[in-house]
Amino acid sequence: MKKVYQVEKDNYEDAGKASTDIKRTLKTLGIERKVLKAVAIACYEAEINIVIHSDGGTVTFEIDDDDGLIRLSFDDIGPGIEDLELAQTPGYSTASPKARSLGFGAGMGLVNMKSVASSFDIRSSKEGTHIYMTFQ
Repeated sequence: MKKVYQVEKDNYEDAGKASTDIKRTLKTLGIERKVLKAVAIACYEAEINIVIHSDGGTVTFEIDDDDGLIRLSFDDIGPGIEDLELAQTPGYSTASPKARSLGFGAGMGLVNMKSVASSFDIRSSKEGTHIYMTFQ
């Protein structure tokens, strides 16, 4: 199974819709609660990061019918992350005042993703950021 979702820049009203749909799908499939929770946390954090920090992008959700491996890919359009190491430091944030006024930008997104995923890979350039995670 594979689903692809479009995420718009600064669209806080629809932020989290992909994550909610993915969680609903996993519940329907009877995925273990612990895995479901990890996927929901990581997916929401990455989706919000696309809304806050990029010019939009996509969320790709896949689940392998043979082994049940869950894959999430997030691809956004620029401006990229200048310092990946610093961006993965708890509390570090480059969120705008608008995002912060809405309760986002605590600087825990990448930290949370990395802590709940079975595998986590991030690559970034001025063209955009790609995050790939798996869950078992």
